Amino acid sequence: MEIRIGITNTGRELSFETNESSDVVKSSVASALDSSASHVTFTDVKGNSYIVPTANLAFVELGTEESRRVGFVA
Repeated sequence: MEIRIGITNTGRELSFETNESSDVVKSSVASALDSSASHVTFTDVKGNSYIVPTANLAFVELGTEESRRVGFVA
């Protein structure tokens, strides 16, 4: 699943692929915001970790969980 994260006061977005389900990502972001945590952590498919301060979250966009098709579709 592709995740795009907008961060305030920056012109770029953080975009990466993850193996986590959308429900897991939604709950981790919601719990971080509800508990006033200072940051939320994401992990991509390559094992890289992204630590984003919750105070600077502008938006979190979750892509579809479908696998991408390779090749030509008839």
